[in-house]
Amino acid sequence: MWRRLIYHPEVNYALRQTLVLCLPVVVGLIFGNLQLGLILSLVPVCCNIAGLDTPHKRFFKRLIIGTSLFALSSLAVQLLLLNAVPLAAILPGMALLLGVTAEISALHARLLPASLIAAIFTLSLVGNMPIWQPMALYTLGTIWYGLFNWFWLWLWREQPLRETLSLLYRELADYCEAKYSMLTQHIDPQTALPPLLTRQQKVVDLISQCYQQLHMLSASSHQSDYKRLRRVFQVALDLQEHISVSLHQPEEVQKLVEQSHAEAVIRWNAMTVAARLRTLSDDILYHRYPGRFSMEKPLSALEKIASQHPDNPVGQFCLYHFNRIARVLRTQRPLYVRDLMADRQRRQPLWPALKNYLSLKSSALRTAARLGVMLAVASLLGAALHLPKPWWILMTIMFVTQNGYGATRVRILHRAGGTIAGLLIAAGALHFHVAEGYTLLGMLIITLASYLIIRKSYGWATIGFTITAVYTLQLLSLNGEEMIMTRLIDTLLGCMIAFGGMVWLWPQWQSGLLRQNAHDALEKDQTAIRLILSNDPQPGPLAYERMQVNQAHNALYNSLNQAMQEPGFNNRYLADMKLWVTHSQYIVEHINAMTTLAREHNMLTPDLAQRWLQSCEIAIQRCQQRLEYDAPGKAGEVNILEPPEALAHGPLSRVEQHLQRILGHLSAMLTISSVAWRQRPHHGIWLSRRLRKSD
Repeated sequence: MWRRLIYHPEVNYALRQTLVLCLPVVVGLIFGNLQLGLILSLVPVCCNIAGLDTPHKRFFKRLIIGTSLFALSSLAVQLLLLNAVPLAAILPGMALLLGVTAEISALHARLLPASLIAAIFTLSLVGNMPIWQPMALYTLGTIWYGLFNWFWLWLWREQPLRETLSLLYRELADYCEAKYSMLTQHIDPQTALPPLLTRQQKVVDLISQCYQQLHMLSASSHQSDYKRLRRVFQVALDLQEHISVSLHQPEEVQKLVEQSHAEAVIRWNAMTVAARLRTLSDDILYHRYPGRFSMEKPLSALEKIASQHPDNPVGQFCLYHFNRIARVLRTQRPLYVRDLMADRQRRQPLWPALKNYLSLKSSALRTAARLGVMLAVASLLGAALHLPKPWWILMTIMFVTQNGYGATRVRILHRAGGTIAGLLIAAGALHFHVAEGYTLLGMLIITLASYLIIRKSYGWATIGFTITAVYTLQLLSLNGEEMIMTRLIDTLLGCMIAFGGMVWLWPQWQSGLLRQNAHDALEKDQTAIRLILSNDPQPGPLAYERMQVNQAHNALYNSLNQAMQEPGFNNRYLADMKLWVTHSQYIVEHINAMTTLAREHNMLTPDLAQRWLQSCEIAIQRCQQRLEYDAPGKAGEVNILEPPEALAHGPLSRVEQHLQRILGHLSAMLTISSVAWRQRPHHGIWLSRRLRKSD
């Protein structure tokens, strides 16, 4: 029981965050300086947003950079305010200056909002203490945060990667169960595929996260620590490869189901695999060695059905892939060794990043400018309302602003609702004059409970954080009750400014990125097919390109999901794009299957492979040209490539069957593109022009 409690992801995270916040308060209480301890406990908020608790091979280097930026941001705000520089000019300037971090890497990009929050926190300290003291607080607080998290992560060195791997195995179990539990639904892809796409999206996201963690942890230089987890991850890649292969033969599936009890047998195999994967998920998370596993009986039943219906390819298909899955689960070893460090996200050096940042096309520059304008508007609004330090409005903007419109809208709703509820609860609780010791104990319990649920229920967690914030003000200045209504108004104003900024200030609509993401997905498909049909396909490069295909399609699918939540766009266009993405998913599944065949050298003759490759490349380039020339006036002027040569002569091998279906999907995607792209300019409302410009 204790093992399951201490290694549980939510409990482990909540304990770490609560201790790093509350221990400074305890130390301040012991030495008779509670206010200093409370102020010091605010610094970890900046560190959390900066991601300074992320396990990384350059952990202390990032800690030094974060400490320097926080201290310098605090110093800059104080000196500029002393020289009568308006706040509406200070914060936008800082945002534009620090925005270059987003060009370096995604992890470095988190330093921008964290440094701005450090500057905003400083506003509440200006005039109450000397200039050097806020800098010292940020320095000591960040060092304390870094050392505590380093020690905590040293105690549970493998735990972050274990948590991700555990989630990956659980998602693979859900995906396998959903794919094979109701085979007859695959007759109608419009109803069967969307739920599978969602599960496949989660699986690929977790695989990408594992790649990033392995790179950041520099697992290649810590073989003894991560050797078993690297093997577990490679097993998961094998499982994803065989679970996500294409089963797009609805007529043959229906025929086999009608002629035998294949549906029950296939479901039996799938349920057995799913149950084993869930057991392995718990074993990984709770540091247990897996027990023995065998699925001889389900496989024997499936083999009998395949032998009774030799002309039906579905039975052989399921038998082949379930055999491979069973072998991997039984031996707990991958089918082949990959270079896991090949799929890494490289960090861009400072000077090339600065050069890219100074371009008007830079998304990092647009993000920094958008954030700077929102902070400037909030500062001017605070001045108009005669607020000398509108730091709560500024903090609300920083907390609710996310990367995209959909995420920001959800965060605003959760933040506003949680703040209102928390303020109402705090207003009622402040009428009861509770002793200081009991107040601190209650704040500790509320903080722990809030961190336990923050990952799944941000709105409910915000209620707890709002209550602790009000009581922190009460302990610091004894006027928490007087500020409740002011804090409520400030929160609503900050949410309104953030929402307006995401809509009107250089928005990066996912609807406008759909075409580029579709083009990139086709490019990855072409590269993978070219490698599969090469003379000597090697397992390592094949595995790398296969994951590139999956990740590119996942980016396209994520864009589509976010675009469908954006306001004022053409629903008919998005419906057509949903169908386009469905065909793209089928191509991904066929590439997954062909990767397995290429690795086992079940391929074509060089001449035939070259002819199929030429046909696929022509079909892909036709789709790409249609994406580039979407306007009605240009479509007739551009010379679209001739259609690919028909190669379906006589019986086809398994690889040729996959290639033929890929050509069929590309033909359908070309037709959809011809209709979908032309629809866009005719049916959009006020936002469609903006979307077209951002495209």
